[in-house]
Amino acid sequence: MPVYNERTTVEEIIRRVLAVPMRIQLIVVDDGSRDGSGEVLERLHAELGFTLLRQANAGKGAALRRGFAEVKGDMVVIQDADLEYSPEEYPDLVELICKGHADVVYGSRFLGRHRVFMFTHYMGNRIVTFATNVLYNTMLTDMETCYKVMRIEVLRSFTLDSKGFGIEPELTAKIFKRGYRVYEVPITYAGRGYDEGKKITWTAGFEALWVLFKYRFIE
Repeated sequence: MPVYNERTTVEEIIRRVLAVPMRIQLIVVDDGSRDGSGEVLERLHAELGFTLLRQANAGKGAALRRGFAEVKGDMVVIQDADLEYSPEEYPDLVELICKGHADVVYGSRFLGRHRVFMFTHYMGNRIVTFATNVLYNTMLTDMETCYKVMRIEVLRSFTLDSKGFGIEPELTAKIFKRGYRVYEVPITYAGRGYDEGKKITWTAGFEALWVLFKYRFIE
């Protein structure tokens, strides 16, 4: 769970993650928060005992890479520190992997229940998802979803380089280039606006397109 300036939501989401009836190793990476999130995390860490890592603000990708290095379980789930995604749906996300049918599962916001707003974000996601499908000959509905779940062997089969939001298309590119079995399942999505703390902007769409092309043809 990468955290950057999520003081108002981070306690609730951590408690919800740890309440899921699964054996969970929660790794939280504070990416240089300056809004008091660090103090909240220290208190929760003392109470709940999850793994807490700190780093200077380097971006979501850098925070995820730091956290990935500490994973000790059989699967990894990416969880944002806001309240847009529901950790109560973890059992649905891991089911196909546990049954041996999938190597990777994406939680699609467009197949499940979702808050209906922010057309600009919807269109941006449609464009980068379409580019993904064309470049990697697949049929995803939601490439930019936070909920990417994978066997640890998948994660350890490649090296990640992105420091910012480019981590999402980089993960996707490297997963598909290696021919892993990828499934999508519907998830609930309670999207938020910029006034509610959303951080990703339209420029991330251009970065995503570049990353998708880069790993398809260059690396």
